[in-house]
Amino acid sequence: MTRWTIWVPLLGVVALVATWNWHPTAVLVPVGVLLGAAVLAAVHHAEVVAHRVGEPFGSLVLAVAVTVIEVALIVTLMTSGGSDTSTLARDTAFAAAMITTNGIVGVCILIGALKRDFAEFNPEGTATALATVATLATLTLVLPTFTTSAPGPEFSSAQLAFAAVASIALYGLFVVVQTVRHRDYFLPVGGADDPEAHAPAPTNRQTVQSLVLLLVALVAVVGLAKTESPAIEDGVDAIGAPHSAVGVVIALLVLLPETLAAVRNARRDRVQTSFNLAYGSAIASIGLTIPAIAVASIWLEGPLVLGLGPTQMVLLAITAVVSALTVLPGRATLQEGGVHLVLFAAFVFLAVFP
Repeated sequence: MTRWTIWVPLLGVVALVATWNWHPTAVLVPVGVLLGAAVLAAVHHAEVVAHRVGEPFGSLVLAVAVTVIEVALIVTLMTSGGSDTSTLARDTAFAAAMITTNGIVGVCILIGALKRDFAEFNPEGTATALATVATLATLTLVLPTFTTSAPGPEFSSAQLAFAAVASIALYGLFVVVQTVRHRDYFLPVGGADDPEAHAPAPTNRQTVQSLVLLLVALVAVVGLAKTESPAIEDGVDAIGAPHSAVGVVIALLVLLPETLAAVRNARRDRVQTSFNLAYGSAIASIGLTIPAIAVASIWLEGPLVLGLGPTQMVLLAITAVVSALTVLPGRATLQEGGVHLVLFAAFVFLAVFP
């Protein structure tokens, strides 16, 4: 284990504590550099843990760790109040879904297709993950716009409780299917020539150390992203974009560790592992965020807006259709990768210029 991967997460937490309620302009640049270093350290430690526990457990560790910390950040921001926090959970969950299913998936398909003419993966496991993402997104982000028990795009208390229980049930069932019942559906079909795949597994001590440092690094990534948020808000205001665009930028920062890990696996011809990271993160982001917010809403003041707007629902619908056509054959070409990246670009553009 290289020395910088040890001290960078620790230094990131120190910087986070020092700048939590103090954001002078002079520290934004060094904090941004430290944020990038913490992302790289998180990817390193995630890969150490993944190598020890094997797939798909390695992808699950990173996805759940990032999502749990992301949920904690959302609840903290909503508890502390501030402007437009009523849509924070919705904006973050939707942004995470679009970033993973279009941005990460599109880049990984391009990398895999450029290397072997097409990216190859297991359609059974990937289709299962996609179906779970689509169902979770529809139950928690689309239906609130059309229900009538509560005014506006909101759930009533009973509806919110049902959505929370359903989300937990679907997430738990997916984890069982992914790790126990049909684990072979989520194992990479490529990567036989990857020398790192045959490297000696890390010891238990190294694995535990990397797991602890992974959690520390992720805390630093999410916290430093929050530290950078005032500068992001100023930039968003400067171009006249809506406040929801801030959530998109922060989601991009928070998902950087998973993005880099997915890209590195795609370069090793392990596209299935990349998909495990992408779709697993989307499932965890929705399946854990909504129940957590449902519990937090007991003491949170103000409305909890979960329903998407018309533009967002159109993007979600076309993403579901395109993703299904992409994953069902079990292989994808440059065209599919390009389609997903265009959808991701449309999401980012419309978030800034609605």
